Amino acid sequence: MQLRDYAHADQRVVEFYREQHTKQTVAFVQDKRRQFLPLRHRTMTMWEAVLLLQELQDDSDPDMDRPQIVHAVQTAERLRAVVGTGALPDWMIVTGLLHDVGKGVLLSLGEPQYAVVGDTFIVGCQWAPEVVYHELFADNPDTRVPFYQTPLGRYQGSRERGLDGVLMSWGHDEYLYEVVRQYFCSKASAPPLPEAALAIFRYHSFYAAHTHGAYAHLMTAHDRAMLEWVRDFSQFDLYSKSDAEPDLSALLPVYERLVNTYFPTPLRW
Repeated sequence: MQLRDYAHADQRVVEFYREQHTKQTVAFVQDKRRQFLPLRHRTMTMWEAVLLLQELQDDSDPDMDRPQIVHAVQTAERLRAVVGTGALPDWMIVTGLLHDVGKGVLLSLGEPQYAVVGDTFIVGCQWAPEVVYHELFADNPDTRVPFYQTPLGRYQGSRERGLDGVLMSWGHDEYLYEVVRQYFCSKASAPPLPEAALAIFRYHSFYAAHTHGAYAHLMTAHDRAMLEWVRDFSQFDLYSKSDAEPDLSALLPVYERLVNTYFPTPLRW
């Protein structure tokens, strides 16, 4: 099975990226961060958020036309098999299960798919040629801001800040990262998930960087170390999609218990 074959993707995928690449501007991202990152829209458990994936299909995905809950469990199951050999830490299992949870929550709040799913990229500087369908940025209003069409763009003079100092295109990755980060920050105890897990939540759709090496000039050594974890995770995210259909009736209770050990109380969304 050839994955991420955008050259032969369905027209719905092309039109999705045309809309995403046109509308994801600096101003749009800033507006969405102001709208969502105070996390005042909903309070619910992480497991309730997982169940929102049951009816969700991702318009940006050329590889899969099944509900996202299937992909979540497939990813976790593939990771569980490798964790059992001792080759990966056990926190990777719950990270795999949850990595797309932000999709269901944002869509349930009325957001359009172009503001939820798809590959991510940095806004406010020159779009990397490695970004999928790079040519579809042509109608983005930020093309009319010459400063944004340079390698450093609005990040001139702030290179040492790394990826924490840039604006990523808005979607489920940044949203889930902030939900989980703020949840752990509110607890007195040490977080049960390491920083690498949060990096996976934040950058797993950042294929231009973690798969193709783009945007290296904006990264610190720490960013590059975190992206190694994302790169390791990506093979499980992608190649689980060709596996057999999981037995959800048997597996969901198992994963509910696992999720509740990491997130025992409701989260703000």
